[in-house]
Amino acid sequence: MRKLVIVILFICSAIACKSPEARRPVSQQSGSYVTESIARNKELIAQEEAVIQKLIEKDSTHIYYNSDSGFWYTYVKQDTLTTRTPVVGDLVNFIYDIKTLSGTPILTTEDIGSQVTQIDQSNQELISGIRDGLKLIKEGETITFLFPSHKAYGYYGLEDKIGSNLPIQSTVTLLKIKDNKPK
Repeated sequence: MRKLVIVILFICSAIACKSPEARRPVSQQSGSYVTESIARNKELIAQEEAVIQKLIEKDSTHIYYNSDSGFWYTYVKQDTLTTRTPVVGDLVNFIYDIKTLSGTPILTTEDIGSQVTQIDQSNQELISGIRDGLKLIKEGETITFLFPSHKAYGYYGLEDKIGSNLPIQSTVTLLKIKDNKPK
């Protein structure tokens, strides 16, 4: 009887020492959907950038700058004396509007009102283009931005006002920068 218990314990310990095997998925996908999605998005961005470039070429009265964040901008009102732009943590008070690339108003500054936000803090209500653009503006300046859809409202659009994947323009005026560092 004692030998039987020892044999059973030996068998159980041998089975327990076996390393776990990875479970295999029931079905495998080739990843072609992701590859196709990337290709579609690259094509969409190229088309939107071509439209924006044509708009810039037609506008001979303004000088446009290409940002590192993937949008274009021109100064409506520029301050050449001040050098301070908002930095991470600063509170900024600003107004802005949203228009189609052809200039048709979608949201006016009156619709939106004056906004206060903290630079580089997660503000999901602002589109990424405006969050990035605020870092380029000095107090009192006004800049018009041309945003491809991925820097604007993207695939989802904005309620019934902006459709899916539409580039926009926005004119932003930075009213006040408040240093938010403890003193």
